Order: sequence, then C-alpha cells, then structure tokens
Amino acid sequence: MPPLLALPFPAINPVAIAIGPIAIKWYALAYIAGLVGGWFYAKRLVAAPSLWGAVRRPAAADIDDLIVWVALGVVLGGRIGYVLFYNLGAYLAHPSEILAIWRGGMSFHGGFLGAVLALVLFARARSLSAFALLDLAAVVVPIGLFFGRIANFVNGELWGRPAPDFPYAVVFPNGGPLPRHPSQLYEAAAEGLLLFLVMAVAVRRFGFRRPGLVGGIFVIGYALARTACEFFREPDAQLGFLFGTEVSALNGGITMGMVLCVPMLIIGIVVIALALKGVTAPRAKLEQRPADAEAHSA
Repeated sequence: MPPLLALPFPAINPVAIAIGPIAIKWYALAYIAGLVGGWFYAKRLVAAPSLWGAVRRPAAADIDDLIVWVALGVVLGGRIGYVLFYNLGAYLAHPSEILAIWRGGMSFHGGFLGAVLALVLFARARSLSAFALLDLAAVVVPIGLFFGRIANFVNGELWGRPAPDFPYAVVFPNGGPLPRHPSQLYEAAAEGLLLFLVMAVAVRRFGFRRPGLVGGIFVIGYALARTACEFFREPDAQLGFLFGTEVSALNGGITMGMVLCVPMLIIGIVVIALALKGVTAPRAKLEQRPADAEAHSA
C-alpha cells in the first residue's frame, strides 16, 4: 500500500488515437508537436531581418526542407546514441533489436549529435552559415524537449528516484510500490519551459549576428538543466550509478546523463568564446579590384 502522501499515477492511455489496427501514441504526437512547433517558430525568426544583420538568412523554403533533415538526424542519432551509450551489450547480443524503435530507447545526446550533423550538412548544401543554423535550431529545440518529457510522463517511463516523504511523489505503474519524483515533469519545466524562456531572451538580445553565440548558450543551459534534473531521475537500470551508489560528495553516484553533459558544457563555453572573438563569423569573399586585375594580366 503506497504512503498517504503519494499521488496515484493518472490513468492516461499511451495510445492517443486508434483507428482499427492503426494506433498513434502520445510519444509520436510529442515528436510531431515539437517538429511542427519548431518549424513555425523558425519561420518567424528567419522572417525578421533585424536578428541576422550581415549573416545570410535562410529562405522560408530552406526551413521547410531543413525540418526533414533535422527529423532524420534526431531519430537516427537518438537511436544510435541510445544503443552506444546506454545498452550496447544487449544490442550486440540481439542486433535485430536495434531497428525496433517502436519499443522505445532514444538518447537526447545522440539525437543532439544527429541533429547537429544534419544542420552542418544542410548548411554546406545551401551555402549557409552552419553556426547560424545551429543557433536557429537552439532557439526552437526546447519546444520539442517540453513535449517529449510530457510524453515520458504519460508513458510512465524514465521516472524519478524514490521519494517517500515528498508530498507530490507519484507511484508509477512499472516503478514498484515506492512513490517517486515525477522527474519527467521537472525536466519538462527545466529543459523545456525555462530553457525556452532563456533562449527567447538570448535571441532578442543577441540575434544571430554572432553565429554560435546563441547555440553556445543553449548547450550550456541544457547541460546545467539536465545535470540538475539527474539528481532526481532514476538511473537507467542496465547502467545504474557509474561511480558510487548515490549522488553525494562522498559516495559519487554519477549517472551517464551527467557524464554526457560534461563535453556539452565545455563545447558550449568554447563556442561562445569563439563567437565573441568573431572567429565563427562568415568570411566575405574578397572581390578583385580592376587595378589588381590589370596588374595580374600585364
């Protein structure tokens, strides 16, 4: 019997829409909502010339194509990242399970790397600034993070650590009898709502005139928000704590999520420094003057 302070898990069907044998889950709708919301917001941002300065803006049609590239990068990167970072041994023993995405198993850090690769390749194909596109993506990504974490809560997955004395703890259907932190909602608030507000302020203050600056702010913000939420989130069962048995200064308790945030934090700091020095600014092509042309032809 759960403690009196525990809240019952809301009985939400993970299937949002079912038409005959076709079932659409809330998790799929969360991905769609994140992509559509990001697409709409991105189109509004590229329509504001004052945010871009001398940096070349993507056209509206570019954003329409970019969303497809990013969607593929997120899905492929998220799955590959989960396989490599979280459960490599199991997938090596059963390689056919790697393709079974419908059974769950996605890594944000892997999806992040996949999206970055897609953005860089798209920028090269369209002769755009890769750093400016990364900045644009950074402003809209929290929308997807918010809906994704809400979907995690609806699915009753990625729950928090035991919190028997916390008045708003939840007993999850597959999380055992103990009430737990609803860490998915903490992440929705920190990585989604709070980071969205931070990025909205950053883009209004700096725009995309210094490519890499806004993206660096996002990377640092996410690393800090995710690390803070990891103190309440139950580690993946197949990994547990990497160093120690609990999160404390003496006993360690570092999780894989925390470890993967360290390089993000370092990269964010480096990119911001480079952006402030102007290293990431696109270089204008030097036009040959007529006098120089005549000298070379003489």
